[in-house]
Amino acid sequence: MLRGILSASGGSAEFFGAETRNLVTRTLRVKSSRLRSWTNIIRRKLCIPFGNDSKIDPKLRRAATIAEERARAHSLSKCWHYVKEALVAAGVVKSRPQTTLAKQAGQELVNNYGFKKLPVTDPYQAPVGAVLVYGAKRAAGHVEIRTEDGFVSDFRSKTPSRRPLLGIFAKS
Repeated sequence: MLRGILSASGGSAEFFGAETRNLVTRTLRVKSSRLRSWTNIIRRKLCIPFGNDSKIDPKLRRAATIAEERARAHSLSKCWHYVKEALVAAGVVKSRPQTTLAKQAGQELVNNYGFKKLPVTDPYQAPVGAVLVYGAKRAAGHVEIRTEDGFVSDFRSKTPSRRPLLGIFAKS
């Protein structure tokens, strides 16, 4: 970049002076090191769930894979519908859950299907296959399944929902 500036100004390094060249060089180094540190932070957050959690039902990992295969690029506002279908297709639950609102999913999974609420509050630390339930004051809420690459419901996402997390649920 500095060479392009120097060549556009007549190719003379003396045109800018030594102080300007050092300032430009230092600024480029700082910006590239900041970019590297942000990239490492993002990678670390997404690498947390990659291990196998033997306490979690392996069918939940299969449900995550099924949900990922069926998910769209953008939301259809049918998150709980898609998560229900993935849980049934993977054999995690025998019958389709009956609740209509996504924010009610956690209670139904615990009461009727043998799920347990995990003591995890950070969505990034949820095991692969866990069902994350989010609340909303006046809306239906949101439900998604943790995958190796991020989160999935009716669409794929690298980041969790911004809604308040009600709980992370899994079956043993």
